[in-house]
Amino acid sequence: MVWQQVYDPFGNAVLSTLLAAVPVVVMLASLAFFHVKAHLAALLALASALLIAIFAFGMPAGMAGSAALYGAANGLLPIGWIVLNIIFLHRLTTENGSFKVLQDSLARITDDRRLQLLLIAFCFGAFFEGAAGFGTPVAVTGAILIGLGFSPLAASGLALIANTAPVAFGALGTPIITLAKVTGLDEMELSMMVGRQLPFFSVIVPFWLIWAFAGWRKMLEIWPAILVAGVSFAIPQFLVSNYHGPMLVDVIAALISMACLTLFLKVWKPATVHTSAALSGRHDDSKVEASEDEKPVASGAFSSDTHPAVLRAWMPWIILTVFVFAWGTQGFKNLFDTRPALAPQTQSAKLDPQGKPMREANPVFSPLLTFTTIHQQIEKVPPVVPQPKTEEAIYKFNWFTATGSGIFLAAILGGLLMGYSIPQLLHHYLRTLWVVRYSLITIVAMLALGFLTRYSGLDATMGLAFAATGIFYPMFGTLLGWLGVALTGSDTASNVLFGGLQRVTSEQLGLSPVLMAAANSSGGVMGKMVDAQSIVVASTATRWYGHEGEILRYVFFHSVVLAILVGGLVTLQAYVAPFSHMVVGGH
Repeated sequence: MVWQQVYDPFGNAVLSTLLAAVPVVVMLASLAFFHVKAHLAALLALASALLIAIFAFGMPAGMAGSAALYGAANGLLPIGWIVLNIIFLHRLTTENGSFKVLQDSLARITDDRRLQLLLIAFCFGAFFEGAAGFGTPVAVTGAILIGLGFSPLAASGLALIANTAPVAFGALGTPIITLAKVTGLDEMELSMMVGRQLPFFSVIVPFWLIWAFAGWRKMLEIWPAILVAGVSFAIPQFLVSNYHGPMLVDVIAALISMACLTLFLKVWKPATVHTSAALSGRHDDSKVEASEDEKPVASGAFSSDTHPAVLRAWMPWIILTVFVFAWGTQGFKNLFDTRPALAPQTQSAKLDPQGKPMREANPVFSPLLTFTTIHQQIEKVPPVVPQPKTEEAIYKFNWFTATGSGIFLAAILGGLLMGYSIPQLLHHYLRTLWVVRYSLITIVAMLALGFLTRYSGLDATMGLAFAATGIFYPMFGTLLGWLGVALTGSDTASNVLFGGLQRVTSEQLGLSPVLMAAANSSGGVMGKMVDAQSIVVASTATRWYGHEGEILRYVFFHSVVLAILVGGLVTLQAYVAPFSHMVVGGH
């Protein structure tokens, strides 16, 4: 029996929207105002969403439970699997002292905290966003920043702020590729349109990052370096997205930006060196002491400051970069996740209409688990979609090609090369699992909440409220993308949730569907810093467990203002020349 989603169960759009927003309010209020632990806040939000979906929106209880379980599975893999293994690697490098040598080597490029922040949080983080996405950049850069001496609040918040402009092209273009699939719009046109929105913010965000860290005056002291980092990222971002496609945008832009900034720092130095790692303009008492099992040793092969020691200290992170990039390529995923499809009788290869061999899921490396209770049993209906459409619910357990598996293997290889024995690695892995246990619970609960809101239609009810804003829709449509990421923790998921709604609404209002679909993704990137999933990843990476509410309060202002600025640009592109001439395909 197919269940149709209901978007206004009370016949009153305002009341229905307010009720649909209750789980989000419960989550944010619990974290930001009532100082509830993140895993408890997520579970409370999930419980409220279950009650509202079942008793207010009429979703069958079995379907609601199945949707939550489907989300929980996606929380463990890929997100939780990434977090667990990146923290494992970080603990290994910290324990034997190599991370201290890595910190010192970064300090020799520059001992100015502002410039370190540009190199690590913006440039290095953008590379990991492009290669892997899904929490990897915040986990890596947060861990490095905390090791460099930044306070947990600074390391967490600044890593989140930096991880914005690259997000739409993250994980080798996955959000854009997915957006094209769900909207039916041309992938290259969407890539071009996002590439005509985000480069402006690729220049703004580095300035914003340093201002948030050190204040306006300290930011102006290093404006040439900030400009080099931003422009050298923005120009390749525009060129690759407009003339090549979405897949390699961040990887190429990040490598160029990192190289340009490093070379620039060889010929330019700031007049004054900023060595304080504390946040400007606020009392930052977030310093934490490492527990005994986390403190680095003071001696050993990595205590030397020699060139070979520096190379050995960087070795685990170089291995990580290679593995993450390889695991992110589509060719690698296809190699293990699929196999040639064979006809049942003849066992000969099946061919598609173009005569090319077809491939199917590999049951060894990528078994499929169908959530039969909800798979094609829930129907989205107009005006959210042009025609009624059933939702799929097939969980792809790609245990080997998941980014976290690449990180795990990189950590094992790096650990062995650092001199750890297999029993030692097992001991540290179990310790890591214990350390991140509450973070994993939070991530699982958050993804369960995100999937439940999607399958119950709660998200669409909130989306329709934005869609009713008429001439102001370019602004509110952009904020809809922000809301989608804030709810789900993923620009890709936000595009799946609201991509179709953006196309339908923009066509009804006479706006370019390419513009508004792209705005969903571009606006969504600013929601990345406030979604609970990213905040938990940040708090875990910086070992500042239980302080997710403080991180949320710190980044919320930055997230909202930057999202409004993106909405302002989209509004100009919708209505005002010469910005409107940037719209791909016209109106």
